[in-house]
Amino acid sequence: MARRNKIYEGKAKIIYEGTEPGTIIQYFKDDATAFNAEKKDVFEGKGVLNNRLSEYFMTGLAAIGVPTHFIKRMNMREQLCRSCEIIPLEVIVRNYAAGSFTKRLGIEEGTQLPRPIVEYCYKDDSLGDPLVSEEHIAAFGWASQVEMDDILSLALRVNDFLSGVMYGAGIRVVDFKIEIGRVFEGDYARLVVADEISPDSCRLWDIETGRKLDKDVFRRDLGSLTDAYTEVARRLGVMPNSATPIKPTVIN
Repeated sequence: MARRNKIYEGKAKIIYEGTEPGTIIQYFKDDATAFNAEKKDVFEGKGVLNNRLSEYFMTGLAAIGVPTHFIKRMNMREQLCRSCEIIPLEVIVRNYAAGSFTKRLGIEEGTQLPRPIVEYCYKDDSLGDPLVSEEHIAAFGWASQVEMDDILSLALRVNDFLSGVMYGAGIRVVDFKIEIGRVFEGDYARLVVADEISPDSCRLWDIETGRKLDKDVFRRDLGSLTDAYTEVARRLGVMPNSATPIKPTVIN
């Protein structure tokens, strides 16, 4: 495929102009970063795994009526997506205490929360993606109140889906982050789950052993990141070159 104009290059992906108007191409890199890009490395095959896993999750969400920007996977590293206006927020859903949450509130890592907690961070790497409240979001016009209601609903639906699918694979969804975009249809803007859903954006622990199967492997020097992501893909049946990938199980 002829290389198209590059729109943006981030820490884990490159965004190119799409094959049709209103589309983009996401290229998944092998790069890994942590601690606001202070720690960096390259893991061969990571981008391939994240491409396949994000396709799996986005397709499963669409099947239960959760709108996403995903259209199709084009090859081992690229997927075609709808172009959308990204709301400048990271939407974080937490089921168990981990990461910065434990440090801020002094709660022991692994503690199950009484209910899923949704938090918002302002997307700005230079500021370290600071935690913000709905008051900040309203005051600065990042999203309307109607949009915030929809964002919360989308985040909790994604959580229900991911938790059910992963539980079936013996994996606990500790927390995850998603991005939300606006897709414009005339004068109407529809919210969709955008960017990616992969072990890069989730905390995933083996239910039996507590083994980490996400980017904390890299953050904490716990072994091979590719091996951890491969284990997630293997359990879900979406290993590259798998002859019979397993379809997402929808939990009613």
